[in-house]
Amino acid sequence: MGARLEVRSLHKSFGALSVLDNWNLSIRESERIVLLGPSGSGKTTFLRLIAGLERPSSGEIKLSSQQMGFVFQEPRLIPWRTVEDNLLFVNEKGDISGILEKLRLSGFAGFFPAQLSGGMQQRVNLARALLVEPDLLILDEAFPSLDLPVKTSIMKDINLHWQEKRFTIIAVTHDLKEALFLADRIIILSPAPSVIARELPVTLGKGRNFSSPEFLHLEGQLLDIICSASN
Repeated sequence: MGARLEVRSLHKSFGALSVLDNWNLSIRESERIVLLGPSGSGKTTFLRLIAGLERPSSGEIKLSSQQMGFVFQEPRLIPWRTVEDNLLFVNEKGDISGILEKLRLSGFAGFFPAQLSGGMQQRVNLARALLVEPDLLILDEAFPSLDLPVKTSIMKDINLHWQEKRFTIIAVTHDLKEALFLADRIIILSPAPSVIARELPVTLGKGRNFSSPEFLHLEGQLLDIICSASN
């Protein structure tokens, strides 16, 4: 079961620089949330607050489970360990072969990170995050340098795993298509000091197609909201 998150009157400043201004947000168990906002609006700061890597300046964050998996912008794999050993490093008793098969990595268990493409490295990064059996999966700009076919393939794998395990997802991205492909709900932020400007429910169901009329309509609607929130 996924984690629940309650955020109340959250403020975060770094010295005189105010980043998050009075955030109030509820995230349900197994919900998939994507944060969209301009650079400097505090998206990654919010993820760090959830993870306990930063402390709020004021307000509170209540998280029902501390069992988290992280997928960062860079794979952050241990270069002198094989794919299999990188996974064993986070969970020696985990189903290594099972997660490798689900993410189409079965033939790469003995490879070192330098022998893998960027997309394959990020699959290993995802496998490592899922191997801890998270109640909350955090994706921090997880696919910035991947081309669309590779990115889409990995996002499909995430959605399939989510359908099976029903963990909560909180993701940060600048990519509208990525947000619509992953989310049940999109949170749109203003420039810093950021507030939650708008929310957009995503009612596309399981099978999401970039070229479907429904997807294109929501993409246009989302673009209009973002432009409005940035003014």
